[in-house]
Amino acid sequence: MRTVEDIIALLGGAEAAAQHCGIGTEAVRKWRQARAIPPRHWPSILAATGLSLTDLPGAPEPRPESRAETPMPQTETAPDAVPEGATACLVLGDGSVFWGRGFGAHTPAGRAPVAEVCFNTGITGYQETLTDPSYAGQIITFTFPHIGNVGTNPEDLEAATPVARGLIVKQDVTEPANYRSTRHLDLWLKSHDVPGIAGLDTRALTARIRDGGAPNGVLCFPADGQFDLPALREKAAAWPGLKGMDLAKEVSCRQAYQWDETEWAWPEGFGRQTAPKHKVVAVDYGAKRNILRCLASAGLEVTVVPATATAEEILRHEPDGVFLSNGPGDPAATGEYAVPVIREVLDRRVPVFGICLGHQLLGLALGGSTYKLERGHRGANQPVKDLTTGKVEITSQNHGFAVDPKSLPSNVRVTHVSLFDGSNEGLAATDRPAFSVQYHPEAAPGPTDSHYLFHRFVDLIEKTKGG
Repeated sequence: MRTVEDIIALLGGAEAAAQHCGIGTEAVRKWRQARAIPPRHWPSILAATGLSLTDLPGAPEPRPESRAETPMPQTETAPDAVPEGATACLVLGDGSVFWGRGFGAHTPAGRAPVAEVCFNTGITGYQETLTDPSYAGQIITFTFPHIGNVGTNPEDLEAATPVARGLIVKQDVTEPANYRSTRHLDLWLKSHDVPGIAGLDTRALTARIRDGGAPNGVLCFPADGQFDLPALREKAAAWPGLKGMDLAKEVSCRQAYQWDETEWAWPEGFGRQTAPKHKVVAVDYGAKRNILRCLASAGLEVTVVPATATAEEILRHEPDGVFLSNGPGDPAATGEYAVPVIREVLDRRVPVFGICLGHQLLGLALGGSTYKLERGHRGANQPVKDLTTGKVEITSQNHGFAVDPKSLPSNVRVTHVSLFDGSNEGLAATDRPAFSVQYHPEAAPGPTDSHYLFHRFVDLIEKTKGG
């Protein structure tokens, strides 16, 4: 840091300093007396001298990185000493360890959740993300640093409870600052037995996932501070991963129910559909609430049935259309029982609309195949091109599997493609009333570019009924 005399000399003396700052020489004398320069003059001095702010006398010292911004170390090899301040760790299947500060629910080594570690690029809607049933079997790395800043509330839920097995953030969770908040994120996580870890270098972890694919991981936050790293490494390495895993049964409803709640609007909140025009059955493979709200808002009477519902159980409701919901896990595994049901519905010429897992299952039912993406698509900034209209939509996505477009038969056309990697994002049958998209048009969280798809479903229903 330069002294006041150094600065005056660099400016060419007291009179020149006064001219540069638009003041009198008496003010410069007071600089000398106080041994500091008032902040209002700093811009003029920096412009005239080329110095940096830290060179000026009286300027604040560089602020050290806050505890919330300082990442804890990563252990690549054998050393297992717990770093100072670490209260939680993430252990990956290859044996590497990320240390951090735990929050949310305590998880001793014996019941520390093991899951696929993925990343989400959304900057809003962490509560909707954590309760999205499609995240079953996953620990979410949030690339946006400010997670927890708007707290939690009883309205922004996509399921009754969080479905993700844990979350990873860079900065410590702060006090909420939002008028809708009713509970701190930390307390909300504790009440649902979900652990979190802060202080990780999420940029490095995200790059690792991007380059090497989503790894298995165990998130351990023991109350006693004791870490059994050999056991955690073994647990992470032994987990089979999501390929071949049917998770829809875990998150689906257990019995049929009616849904009439419509989308949220300020200041009224949620509404009710009291005059539906058509009836649909929604097959719940892990349905998000806002998808059901969008169906109701589009003028549909919605009956939700479990993932394992038979074609007879679906068709006995005499639906004008059938909706195939989003959900977690490997579509090929869920398809073991879902695909025959969907095929029977298709054979009855009932209009079908699928989203996410529902899209993948429809692709299987029409004769295609699916595969696991290396890193998946998760976030609210995913560009997709609608080949029907030529328009590009910014979409919300959460999926680790995709339909192989090369496997689709001649009676199925590709309707949407990802502009990130060219993977399939939508399809439609040419000989029966059925279409689907890979992404989430309900926008919870995310943009509303794709809301038109719900009305496209209604148009298909009306066209089929009229034809």
